Amino acid sequence: MIDTTQEVHTLASFNEQPADMIRQLKATHRPITLTVDGHPEIVVQEAAAYQRLLDLAAFAEEEQAIQQGLEDMEAGRVQPLDEVFEELRVKHGIPR
Repeated sequence: MIDTTQEVHTLASFNEQPADMIRQLKATHRPITLTVDGHPEIVVQEAAAYQRLLDLAAFAEEEQAIQQGLEDMEAGRVQPLDEVFEELRVKHGIPR
């Protein structure tokens, strides 16, 4: 779904005047959606804005992993570390 607050242009118009659209990106700090045959195909945005999105996604994944770990602890789906090391030692034939 297209965010209606974004600028929407055709890919052809971007190809005709890329410098103008890049200036617009830098001035507004808002992404531009490019369409092909009336359908959204590409979103162009500043590198810094894209990096912020990547950082937010990574944070959300980390938060989800922590939450899963806490749920596993509460449900008893955990194993003491010394048992894990012992299993690995036996599995891989590592002497004591």
